[in-house]
Amino acid sequence: MAKRIKRYLEYVDGILNRDDVDFAREAEKHLVQIGFFMHERLIHLLVLVLFAILTVITCIAFVVTANISLLILALAFMVLLVPYIMHYHLLENSVQYMYEQYDRMMEKTGEGVFVNR
Repeated sequence: MAKRIKRYLEYVDGILNRDDVDFAREAEKHLVQIGFFMHERLIHLLVLVLFAILTVITCIAFVVTANISLLILALAFMVLLVPYIMHYHLLENSVQYMYEQYDRMMEKTGEGVFVNR
C-alpha cells in the first residue's frame, strides 16, 4: 500500500505541473482515490487502536498477575504496534497531502478551493 500511495502522489504532482490536463475530470478521479485511501486509513486506525488497547490490557494483567508469559505477549504486541503506527502515519500524512492536491486542482479549474456541489 505504501508504494501505491507514493506512486499515486507522484502521479498527481506530475499532473499538477502540466497545463494540458482536464483538471475537473482529474479532480473527480482524485476524489475517488481519496475515498479509497481514507477507507484504508480508517481500517488501519481501528487495528492500531485495537493493538494499543490489547497492549495496555496485557501490561496491566502482567502487573497484577506477574505472569511472565503476559510480558512476552505484551512485548509481541508492542513489536507489532510500531509498524502499525508507522503505516498509519504514512496514510494520514498522504491523505492530508491529497486534500492539498485536490485544492490545487480546483484552483486550476478556476472554481476555487471551496466548491458547493
